[in-house]
Amino acid sequence: MNFAPMIELTRNGISECLHMGALAVTDANGKLIAFAGNPHWLCFTRSTLKALQALPLMQSGGAQHFALTSQELALMCASHNGEDMHVEQVSSILQKSGTTYQQLRCGCHVPYRFSFNDKPLPDGFQYDERHHNCSGKHSGFLAYCALHALPTETYTDLDHPMQQAVRKAVADVAGMESKDMAWGVDGCSAPNFAMPLSSLARAYARLATPESDSKYGNSLKMLGEAMTAHPELVSGTGRNDADLMRAGRGDWVTKVGADGVQVVASRSRGQALALKIADGNKVALFAATIEALDQLGWLDAQQREALGSWRSQPIQNIKGAQVGERRPVFQIQKA
Repeated sequence: MNFAPMIELTRNGISECLHMGALAVTDANGKLIAFAGNPHWLCFTRSTLKALQALPLMQSGGAQHFALTSQELALMCASHNGEDMHVEQVSSILQKSGTTYQQLRCGCHVPYRFSFNDKPLPDGFQYDERHHNCSGKHSGFLAYCALHALPTETYTDLDHPMQQAVRKAVADVAGMESKDMAWGVDGCSAPNFAMPLSSLARAYARLATPESDSKYGNSLKMLGEAMTAHPELVSGTGRNDADLMRAGRGDWVTKVGADGVQVVASRSRGQALALKIADGNKVALFAATIEALDQLGWLDAQQREALGSWRSQPIQNIKGAQVGERRPVFQIQKA
């Protein structure tokens, strides 16, 4: 089977829901360390790709040319809440590259700071493309276009020179041939690439251990360090990526993607875990990720406590009575 049972929900001892998934743990050379389900399952990377999509700008010297700060680099890798601290960084990147938010081709949506927390918009609150969770990535795209005098109207097209540079860099770090890398269109209108879970894990192991990559190492180092230094900018208040990187105490580089994808890389181990929940359920994804980290021996007692709210929890009804259980049902195998 490509997928193994990962997280089960029961009510009065009767199985109600079963979330299937797969995971791969590799080192920076792509060696498979551990797995559950099919570690080579082909899946879209979604927003886990963002740090890699910033590589062409970094490789071109864009960070130095535009004097981008560590905070701005973190925002380029973010799926953010649209909080003031996020919009401020996006606005700064745009200003430094001489572009405007009207040129962002990500569209706009209600900021996650409201939609994720089921809060109404304040009276008179106005939002625009800068509040989009992918606006940091897109501001980096515009900066690349400004640096190379490329057209901005078509920067989300796969045949745009910038997207071709992204495809090449992503394939290189993942250990693939760019011509063989499948693609689709992400929710923000930019191309997104599909790859085996094991290849995604390899890419993040390199992000966490940039010395393993002679070509992209310096760029990976700057991006990975920015993410761990500013976890609140990579996601936002109350978000999983922020909590995971804080719990990792500088050792973990982590990123979640839509529809059930998550990657956690460990600098000290030179390894990364890539996990996919088949039905895209976020609660199951986070619970499976924490369980996988525990089974791998990556968690100490303090980290277990800090991440307790993200792992499998008893199911309570609206009155607070326990009516069921959410529990992990998988066992990671060594390769």
